[in-house]
Amino acid sequence: MSSTTFDAHRYAGRRTHLATLRTFMPYLWPEGRIDLRTRVVIAVAFLVGAKIANVFVPFLYKGAVDALEGRITPLIVVPVTMILGYGVARVLAQALGELRDAVFAKVEQHAVRTLGLKVFNHLHALSLRFHLERQTGGLSRVVERGTQGIQRLLDFTLFNIAPTIFEMLLVCGIMLVRYDEWFALAVFLTIVCYIAWTFSVTEWRTKYRREMNQTDSEANTKAVDSLLNYETVKYFNNEGHESRRFDSALARYERAAVKSHTTLSLLNVGQGFVIAGGLIAVMTMAANGVVDGTMTLGDFVLVNTFLVQLYIPLNMLGFVYREIKQALVDMEKMFELLFVNAEVQDKPGAQPLAVAQGAIEFDRVSFGYDPRRPILFDVSFRIPAGKSLAIVGASGAGKSTMSRLLFRFYDVTEGAIRIDGQDLRDVTQSSLRSAIGIVPQDTVLFNDTIAYNVRYGRPDATEAEVVQAARLAHIDGFIAELPDGYKAMVGERGLKLSGGEKQRVSIARTILKNPKILLFDEATSALDSHTEKEIQANLREVSANRTTLMIAHRLSTVIDADEIIVLDHGRIVERGTHPELLARDGRYAAMWAKQQEAARRREELAALGEDAEVGLGPIDTAAKAPAAAQ
Repeated sequence: MSSTTFDAHRYAGRRTHLATLRTFMPYLWPEGRIDLRTRVVIAVAFLVGAKIANVFVPFLYKGAVDALEGRITPLIVVPVTMILGYGVARVLAQALGELRDAVFAKVEQHAVRTLGLKVFNHLHALSLRFHLERQTGGLSRVVERGTQGIQRLLDFTLFNIAPTIFEMLLVCGIMLVRYDEWFALAVFLTIVCYIAWTFSVTEWRTKYRREMNQTDSEANTKAVDSLLNYETVKYFNNEGHESRRFDSALARYERAAVKSHTTLSLLNVGQGFVIAGGLIAVMTMAANGVVDGTMTLGDFVLVNTFLVQLYIPLNMLGFVYREIKQALVDMEKMFELLFVNAEVQDKPGAQPLAVAQGAIEFDRVSFGYDPRRPILFDVSFRIPAGKSLAIVGASGAGKSTMSRLLFRFYDVTEGAIRIDGQDLRDVTQSSLRSAIGIVPQDTVLFNDTIAYNVRYGRPDATEAEVVQAARLAHIDGFIAELPDGYKAMVGERGLKLSGGEKQRVSIARTILKNPKILLFDEATSALDSHTEKEIQANLREVSANRTTLMIAHRLSTVIDADEIIVLDHGRIVERGTHPELLARDGRYAAMWAKQQEAARRREELAALGEDAEVGLGPIDTAAKAPAAAQ
């Protein structure tokens, strides 16, 4: 995968335009939707009617010209009738075209909506690995361009290419029947040459459009990434660096766009030559016919009108073909997402998790994100229902990996994880995640109101239940002080709130979810000591009588756990209660002494009034591992 843009090819093979169309067509003829299928049939009928009316227009024009050519008719009744008919036919052709668009609009928008929702749901079904590797800016552009591509494909294919081809066949047939094969052949060859030139040059130009897409996604990804990390940019005074990165991507887009526009000029000039040649040939034959007396002036006008009507949509063919090609490129990128296999899937016939007590068991669990680099080795422990267990250890020891395995973001390589005796691989993911509540280290909130973020724990909760959850999380007082109360916006990723406030919102959300099992993943490690103590008190209230798994860096937060496990390089090296582990004077006792010493130094500095920061430091500097193992 590119370091800058989303690339679905890593996850799925290259799709052809035909495969893209095969994937898309069922959405235009949706199963079980008689109303939409009826609309398709009516729209096609309007399309055919509009083109027949359009082809009939030149005949009325010819009749009017012939009636006026060297003839005197009483009160010029015939020309007036023909002219009125000409006007009516033109209006009818336009009206039928508009009716076609109006009838088909619901089919088109339903297809866009259905596909957009399917892609959205599929993205949520994909593995955590996929989402850790993807970049939001590039991925959102893929989906955005894909849905827009559907609309362009329908607009240009069904409402431009198909009607134009139908009209071409009608005109060639009329030329053959009414005049002779030379007229039909001249028109046919002109059309064939025009289409061949347009398609071949446009196909050659597609690589520049693809390059424009790629560089556009890259620029957008850089812009989104930079703006999401606005504070970091400011902290390091790197506006110039970000500007250069963004400008570099824009420069590559500029070069691709220039190539695209210059090759477009070549395409347009070639199209002009082909059309001019066809017009000269057909009009010359028509003029000779008038001179020879085999054709009337009305026939000359008829041929001219046919060609003008035909070449107007043909003039758009290059643009239409480019748009269709681009739409197919955009759609194939989006459809590739649909063919990315979900790494973790429910078994056929998987049953919902039945949580009676909430006991958790890790049975000889081994796991690695990459088979070449295992993270956990033969890990076994059990958390009885209503009890708590804490996992501590150095960064990279594999602590947070356990939380991801418990939520089944990944499947274990060996062994099994069970809740109340049920293997997580045998139950539905939805029921599993419904049974577990989490308070993470980095609580990310939606850019919405406080009420919305609390209610996210259970979207159907009443206002009274939301308020009660906030009260139990001890955040109701803070909310009451806000001018907008529960309607206050929290900002992008909750940046308007402090760390402690965000954690309390997270706790309230979990309280509202009311799960049987709780997971605290470094829930207080990013907070100051005072806030940490307050949040810890909240967490103790929330976890009462619930099975609780705590993953922690600060040992002071887990001293009340029923059992503590010390993890080192993916293996359990010690286990017991806090007093038992201290009495053992082993790895845990050394970590405890080190952290206590750091806490004492902070207190001494605070007493002296010094503005200093003393970090806890790593629990064990020898136990280092890449962040993926967290």
